This record gives sequence, C-alpha cells and structure tokens, in this order.
Amino acid sequence: MGATTEADWVSRQADEVIAEADRRAPGERIVCASGLSPSGPIHLGNLREVMTPHLVADEIRRRGRDCEHILSWDDFDRFRRVPAGIDPSWEQHIGKPLTAVPAPLGSTHANWAEHFTAPTVAALAELGIAFRGISQTERYTSGVYTDQILLAMHARDRIDAVLARYRTKGTPETGAYYPYRPYCTVCDRDLTTVTAYDDATNELAYSCACGHSEVVRLTDFHRGKLVWKVDWPMRWAYEGVVFEPSGVDHNSPGSSFVVGGELVTEIFGGRQPIGPMYAFVGITGMAKMSSSKGGVPTPADALQIMEPAVLRWLYARRRPNQSFSIAFDQEIHRLYDEWDALGRKVADGGGQPADRAAYSRATGTADGELPATPRPLPYRSLTSIVDITTGQDEQILRIVGDLDPSAPITSLDDVRPRLDCVRHWVRTQLPAEDRTRARDEPDAALLDSLADTERESVRLLAAGLDNNWSLQGLTTLVYSVPKQQAGLPADAAPTAELKAAQRRFFALLYMLLIGRDTGPRLPTLLLALGAERVAKLLGG
Repeated sequence: MGATTEADWVSRQADEVIAEADRRAPGERIVCASGLSPSGPIHLGNLREVMTPHLVADEIRRRGRDCEHILSWDDFDRFRRVPAGIDPSWEQHIGKPLTAVPAPLGSTHANWAEHFTAPTVAALAELGIAFRGISQTERYTSGVYTDQILLAMHARDRIDAVLARYRTKGTPETGAYYPYRPYCTVCDRDLTTVTAYDDATNELAYSCACGHSEVVRLTDFHRGKLVWKVDWPMRWAYEGVVFEPSGVDHNSPGSSFVVGGELVTEIFGGRQPIGPMYAFVGITGMAKMSSSKGGVPTPADALQIMEPAVLRWLYARRRPNQSFSIAFDQEIHRLYDEWDALGRKVADGGGQPADRAAYSRATGTADGELPATPRPLPYRSLTSIVDITTGQDEQILRIVGDLDPSAPITSLDDVRPRLDCVRHWVRTQLPAEDRTRARDEPDAALLDSLADTERESVRLLAAGLDNNWSLQGLTTLVYSVPKQQAGLPADAAPTAELKAAQRRFFALLYMLLIGRDTGPRLPTLLLALGAERVAKLLGG
C-alpha cells in the first residue's frame, strides 16, 4: 500500500518519530517497541500497547523508511499471583519465572507464559500486526544481557541515588542496594536476598527464603534479572528504541518510565524513547481490565465477534490518550452500522481526512489489504437471520439470497467472515429473552379479535408480499400499509399521527408472527419466515 497522506494522529506521530530518529542516527533503522507480560490473559487493554506502535511503525514503512516493531515478551518476570479460575495449588509457583510455571490444567502449551503468549501471537497475525518477538527468558538465560547486568551492578550506587530522588519519606531504604535479583537454583523462585557483591570478581552472594545460600559468578550465572525500573531503560539502550508508548500507570512521578528516563542516559548511555501516554480500554459494563485477575476479553475473544479491520479501526480512530470501550453487547450493531457507513463514504470519495486515514489503517497495512467480507450485509440483519434460523446454513442462504434480487447472494462464502462473527455473537452474547421464536400456528384468538382496521391492514400486507419479496420491497411495504389506510401517497412525509399508526401496525404484526410486540426488523423477519409461513400466520 502507498503512503497515507491524511493528517491524523498516526501521521503526526510518525512525523515526530522520523524526526527524532534522524536526530539520533540519520538513515538507520527506526525501532518502535512494545512489551507484554504473559502473567495471565493478554486482554484488549494490553492490545493498545501493541497497536499504537504498530500503527506508527506501519505508517513509517508506508513512507518507504526502514522501520521495525519489536515486541518483548516479559516471560522472565516472576509469577505474582494465581488468576481467578486457576487451581489454587498454583500458589506454590509464585516467585518463579513465568516460563518455569506449569501451564494451566488442560493446556497443550509447555509453560504458563506460552499458554498466554500463543493465542496472542495468533490474534496479532490475524490483525495484520508484523513484529519481531523477543523472549526475555531467552535473552537473560542465554547471557545476552551479561554486560548490561555487570554495568548495572557496578553502577548500583549511582542507580540507587537516582531512585532515591523519587522515594517517599515513608519508605526508607536500608542496607546495600542491588539492581539484580537471582532466581534460586534450588527452588527456582526469586524469594532471594543479595547479601554481597564483589566488583573485582563479579561474585554475588545470595540467600533464599527456602533456606538455600550460595555464591555465583555473574559472568556465568544466568538465572536472574535486573529489577524492572532498571531492566526497562537497559533494553531501551540495548535495542535503540526510538518510539514506545506507555500506560498512564507508568507516567506518574517515580514511575518506571520517569525513572527510566534518567537511568537510560546516566547509566546505559542511551536515550529515552518518545511516545504518548495511552489511556485504558474498557468493555461495556465492565471495570478496568486486569490480566492477573483473569476473566477479561482478549483480542482472540473480540475476533470471534468482529472482523479484524473493525477491531483495528477502534484503536486507529482514537488518539492514544483517549479512552474508549469495546462493546460485546447489542452496541456492536451500532458499531457496525457506523463502520459500514464509513466504508460507503470512503468508496464514494467522501468522509473527513482523519476518518479516511483511520479506515485505510484498519483495512490494510504496508504489506497489503486485510481479508474482507465480499458482501458486507448489515450486522444487525445477519443477527436477526441467524437468530431466526437457529444458524441453519440452508435457511440462511435462502434468506440472504432474497435480500437483493438484482444481485442475489448464491454462496455463504460471500458473507464470510462477517457471518461467522455474527454466529458466535448470537451463540454467546444474545440474551435468551431476546431470542426470536416464531409461531408454528396462527394465533386464532388474536386474529378473531381484530378490529376492522386491523384486519384490513393485515390483508393489505399479505396481498403485497409476492410483489415486494426483497429487503427493500418489504421495507417499503410495511411502512406503506398505514399510509394506504390513511389515504396518503407512498411518499408521504412522516407525521406524529402516521408514526403512531405505523408503531401500532408493527406491534400487531410482531404479535401475530412471534407472540410479542417487539422483535427484529420486520422486513428481515418476514424474509426469514418465508412468504408461505407469513401468509399462514397472518390468517391466509
């Protein structure tokens, strides 16, 4: 794909990143970074940590510049707590590296970290997010960071002095400070205390809560890591990161991002990345997401009910400092209406520049277009069809084939993957009380009780079915019946009186067809039931 020229937040951020990169090292590869800890489900809030640099890196690549997006898996972090729904016996593993903790029961993955990393990798691929993954377990245990660890240990007093500037009076530090914590070679946990370090020999002595004590040489010992506030700036310098966003929790005074900005320069000889603070992402009806507590929707969950481009769009259209919520409930219908309307505007050459840019970033990347549904029928219409037919392929195809007689849909592949998303939404999100169950037999008592005007309205509808059997035709028909009864032309402007008559007519039809006074859009419902069954239920 070519460059996206419209001025949106991504373009402006890319301008800043390119300018900063050229100040640091003109012509060199530009590195954008993300970091995720697979301590539990990697949720839709975490996705912003990846999506923000992805969009910026992708824009830089669209402009023909050499840019790489690295994603660090913080899988050498300690296992801090057992998430909800996991066997409480996993508490015995608290303090171990995430890659040393067994995967949850029933998992096919080798360890805890892989169990939560693997589905995220698959979801990111589906979203078109290209990155180079870096396992911090591999980096630390292979000795890649040995020089950086020795540097930090040698500069421990200087690091301590930087940290002391931000410590509160209520938390005084006692004893020597060491920026490195080993995992015990006996119990594999980080319940360790460094008791001494010799700068000349690089020998480190530690004791563990399990009772084990030993002396190791850091040039050869690779079962420990730098504490987070030192680890992060070390990596900035090691990878040459130019751009990395951070959450609001990393930007308060004394936070890892603020402290890291000083340490990366004073200790590691690097520079702090530029990058915005990003706001949280929520789910409709849910509180702030926390991966360590479990039970929060993941990117994989979202991709079961919405197409990749739509999920990308939610992040692309909002500036990073704007919070937003992702709807798993009925609001998804409104979201899709908005998305489809934008698609039509863009196709016709309309829309605001920023909206067009967000649409372009949602539907494709520098590597090409994302897969799309060939015939994107309205999500709410497909919801009604899947609901009414209980998901039967033959019935779904019959109905969608009747939606537009001028260009009939002849294969369900034409409405995939959107149809598959709708199926999953109906199965998992549509409340039981909102499901549609059509009558099998006419409501004889209701038909017998109809007033003359009601009986006439039902007759007019039934008489017009054959000549209007399409979505547009039936839409026109159901709205025109009350107009005919009022002696008004088909194109009569709506009045309060006419709208009231239409509402009464619709409620009557719903009662005759499904036994309640509201339901899915009537034209869709009529198509789903079929002309013969509709005529039968209307007393024909």
